[in-house]
Amino acid sequence: MIFSKVQDGNVDRSDQHSSVKYCLAHETQGGQTESRMDEAQFEFIEIHQLRLGMFIELGLGWMSHPFPTGSFKISSEKQLAVIRSLGLKRVRYLPGKSDLLSGFENVDGPQVAAGADPGEQTKPDLSLEPTDELRLRKQRSDLLSAQQRQLIVCERRFVDAIQHYKLAVEQVSALPGAAKQQCFGVVSGFVGDMLEEGELAIRLLSEGMGDKASMHPVNVTILSLLLGRSLGLPQPDMLDLGMGAFLHDIGKTRLPDRVRWPEENFSTAEYKLYQEHVAQGVTLGQHMDLSAGAVQAIAQHHEAMDGSGFPGRLKGDSLSTPSKILSLINQYDNLCNPGRPSAAITPHEALALIFAQLKNRFDSVALNAFIRMMGVYPPGSVVQLADERFALVVSVNSTRPLKPRVIVYEPRIPKHEALILDLELVPDIGIRRSLKPTSLPRDAMDYLSPRQRICYFFENAINSSSDEVGA
Repeated sequence: MIFSKVQDGNVDRSDQHSSVKYCLAHETQGGQTESRMDEAQFEFIEIHQLRLGMFIELGLGWMSHPFPTGSFKISSEKQLAVIRSLGLKRVRYLPGKSDLLSGFENVDGPQVAAGADPGEQTKPDLSLEPTDELRLRKQRSDLLSAQQRQLIVCERRFVDAIQHYKLAVEQVSALPGAAKQQCFGVVSGFVGDMLEEGELAIRLLSEGMGDKASMHPVNVTILSLLLGRSLGLPQPDMLDLGMGAFLHDIGKTRLPDRVRWPEENFSTAEYKLYQEHVAQGVTLGQHMDLSAGAVQAIAQHHEAMDGSGFPGRLKGDSLSTPSKILSLINQYDNLCNPGRPSAAITPHEALALIFAQLKNRFDSVALNAFIRMMGVYPPGSVVQLADERFALVVSVNSTRPLKPRVIVYEPRIPKHEALILDLELVPDIGIRRSLKPTSLPRDAMDYLSPRQRICYFFENAINSSSDEVGA
């Protein structure tokens, strides 16, 4: 279940209560203060002898490895694989801080060279051959380049979808068939990619991907299709959902600019005029000869499970599955990206508000699946880690979202060299709480650059995970 403190009908967004527990299991892990490594008694161990539970120190500079600290307990096979890829022959090992599984204590255990002074074995081995340091720096540079290339690919596809949407808007009246093909080409491409086997990551894009009118339908399409995929929708329903999501606001092009985005100070007449965009969208969808399922999704994207929506005040089973998904995603994106940017709330707050105050409006199966897919801290959330550092969530694995990937504010690392830290690699470092961007110190704000407009895309989670390692 999600727990959120509500006062006077509003979600309490104070720092003390901003961490929200959802229907998926989530636990914030506190950091532990480590004793100084040079005060501990280490032994040397060959790389091939490393085991889960061993506490080690790499003896490398921060640019030479992908972990947030150089000393830690090995807790996953993934960490072991990364350590072995660093090219080291041996590392320092601390038995007293290790927690090996029973039976592993003496298997290929650490060895001290014959005739060596045990005291000498505890001294840090910080020397690296120049060629080794150059290689490790190149490895970091290659990882950074790979991350940037992946982001560029995602952003190009997002912008391409925006351009197709704008062209469809221009063509819809005079060339409805051409407009339909513009949209179907985009949507079928997304559906084809998403239905391929494998895990997908949800990726936060850069600022300034487009204006609200064109960014919103693309954002809603991406998230709607990802949710449809997680619910196991077959391809025909995915296509109906995608086309309905991509064109759900097409009717707004027939409205005056001043009423295209609802405002609290709307008069009754203005709000009624705003609501007309649904009927206008249905008319245009039929003019384009969209499928019945896609037209139905457009017609119902503002309906609600409790009958409080518009224009038909439909309830429950009167709504199609694509419509239930679309209405939820549309609400989420409008909370994160409202008409007035100053009214935006964080992705973490948006999920908490929907669950705490609006959950009766949405299908419970779709809502729970959406929360599981996005995670407690969706991409775009500003957070504080268990070790007190500030970070920006930039990617989540849509099937394993509890350990997202983050950019960490680390003053010693130039902003343009900051790598993405995969929290799956460092299970001892959890997220302590969500923060509003305005609560960040100025230096951290400039470094992390929280987005005013939240844009999402998707990518293969395996490729993403192999390239995105810690900073």
